[in-house]
Amino acid sequence: MRTEAAGGSGHDLRHHGDAEVRDDGATLVDLAVNVRADTPPPWLREEIAGSLSSLAAYPDGRAARAAVAARHGLPVERVLLTAGAAEAFVLLARALKVRRPVVVHPQFTEPEAALRDAGHTVDRVLLREQDGFRLDPAAVPEEADLVVIGNPTNPTSVLHPAETVVRLARPGRTLMVDEAFMDAVPGEREALAGRTDVPGLVVLRSLTKTWGLAGLRIGYVLAAPEMIAELERAQPLWPVSTPALAAAEACVAPRALAEAGHAAHRIAGDRAHLVAGLAAFAARGVRVVEPAEGPFVLVRMPGAAGVRRRLRELGHAVRRGDTFPGLGQEWVRVAVRDRVTVNGFLRALSAALDPPG
Repeated sequence: MRTEAAGGSGHDLRHHGDAEVRDDGATLVDLAVNVRADTPPPWLREEIAGSLSSLAAYPDGRAARAAVAARHGLPVERVLLTAGAAEAFVLLARALKVRRPVVVHPQFTEPEAALRDAGHTVDRVLLREQDGFRLDPAAVPEEADLVVIGNPTNPTSVLHPAETVVRLARPGRTLMVDEAFMDAVPGEREALAGRTDVPGLVVLRSLTKTWGLAGLRIGYVLAAPEMIAELERAQPLWPVSTPALAAAEACVAPRALAEAGHAAHRIAGDRAHLVAGLAAFAARGVRVVEPAEGPFVLVRMPGAAGVRRRLRELGHAVRRGDTFPGLGQEWVRVAVRDRVTVNGFLRALSAALDPPG
């Protein structure tokens, strides 16, 4: 585990999985994007469609905000609805007056990109493969007044123990925890959402991944009331659309939470099938970061850039790993899909691992 300055690293922080399936990749089997397949479900589409008759009125987020607050057992003053987690990263980067922000990598790159765009100099703590990409709180500089970490972390699929993450908290420090994939973890174990006893804690949640709403943009921030008020002042008026508000309210209702819980268990089973299939290629240099706890796995393989290219020729898209600080060209991220899709991918991977003759 080491710390480095972020400048001049050459990583493309703006590259995301959707780039793999745009344009000439639109017809590929998508294992690059971490949105759950076959979503949004029909009942959610109906809820969203039902909101369209109200488009002439300005959005009113009070009911959705109250619903999110109730879902986490919090007062509404601790909740801010955002146009996806990406807006929350930008708001925090612009609103926080911090001197030494630190981002724990490898992780989703958008928080660092937002901080840099806002004029901050960002340091990185790089978790190491030989440690299983697990967090050691002592590696974070004591003088850091903002620490950013994902849990479970994208792309490593590592789920850090909640109390290990809490050890990063300090008076005078903001601890930003990206829990965009926590609802894909059975029981949401290790979640910090809803905690009010951790100083400086800011939790970000996204509803786009589990419910297939990436095109609608809806997420939220959970934090102390004074932090929420500061972020709200940085938002434009009516930042979340009426259809997105309807989706937020529906996705935190008891029926939706039960469905998400079932989906998390199904994902865990499908992930185990994917990991077992990848383990069959161990003799060919393929290694999976384990234990994986998210709806994706991080895979190291020799000649990954060429393998990824041959997979595309065989009809499958996976996410390149070299744009994540702390990783190199030998890494790819693979989204968890149903077993039929995974079996097709494994057959393609077997062919793609063979160097061209």
